[in-house]
Amino acid sequence: MEDKAFFELNPARSMIAIGGQDRAEFLQGLISNDTKRIGPAQAVFAALLSPQGKFAYDLLLVEEGARYLVDCESARRADLLKRLKMFKLRSQVTLDDLDSEFVVVNLFGGGALARIGLAAHAGAAKALGGGVVFTDPRLPDLGVHAFLPRATYGATLSDLGFAEAPQGSFKDHRYALGVPEGSHDLLPDKAIPLECGFDELNGVDWQKGCYMGQELTARTKYRGLVRKRLLPVRFEGNPPPIGTDLTLDGKDVGDIRAVDGYRGLALLRLEYLDAILANGIDVDGTRVTASIPNWVKLPAVA
Repeated sequence: MEDKAFFELNPARSMIAIGGQDRAEFLQGLISNDTKRIGPAQAVFAALLSPQGKFAYDLLLVEEGARYLVDCESARRADLLKRLKMFKLRSQVTLDDLDSEFVVVNLFGGGALARIGLAAHAGAAKALGGGVVFTDPRLPDLGVHAFLPRATYGATLSDLGFAEAPQGSFKDHRYALGVPEGSHDLLPDKAIPLECGFDELNGVDWQKGCYMGQELTARTKYRGLVRKRLLPVRFEGNPPPIGTDLTLDGKDVGDIRAVDGYRGLALLRLEYLDAILANGIDVDGTRVTASIPNWVKLPAVA
């Protein structure tokens, strides 16, 4: 029997479009991935960083006709468009807000890829229902990302056998896999991409030319400066507030970065990770335990 597959509207994410003949060159100097990889059959994950190499925006991009469809954070969509316009200058580029026309939908569950007819490799994309669907370019285990017309997405997915999931189901699935998303999980102008898995999640192309924040990102990688990692945690008891410092044997070992029910994300110091994994951490009567997802590749700690 085919596994169940679910869909969930993701109001935290929205769509914009970047068009015009200079769109590839324009974005190439801004984002952490290579625009040459973006096509109608291939989506990519990328970050737009600050000049200091810190997280600013996370993006999922796929091509449709003569434009890129871009997934971005809903609450910061206007800020992103404003920032892109600042860099536009004389480039032949168009920037459009598609939120009134399209929605971002997450499709997940064991049967999601089969129902859509997508390969299980990161970013595989195809047209569907007046929009575009693609295997999540960060991690195929996340499922399928869909850009679909707002008026018809529910009918399209129901006809394909998807059941509507309770709100928050995909977030729980994403946290279980330890994948961060948006400013709720990644502090703008503070989070370091390589501490948050952007390399393993296919968000950085190390062969492309310069982009904003590239020098500091490369230095972090090649000089072995990653000393912390954002990892999934579980809470046994009342979840501690975001920002709570974590200590073990009187030592500062990290802090809570995201909370959603009994799951969350914490930025943990690698030098103490073995002890954290073995012993857990007690915070005001709540047990905090961490895990390492199979996609995470940790650097050796001297």
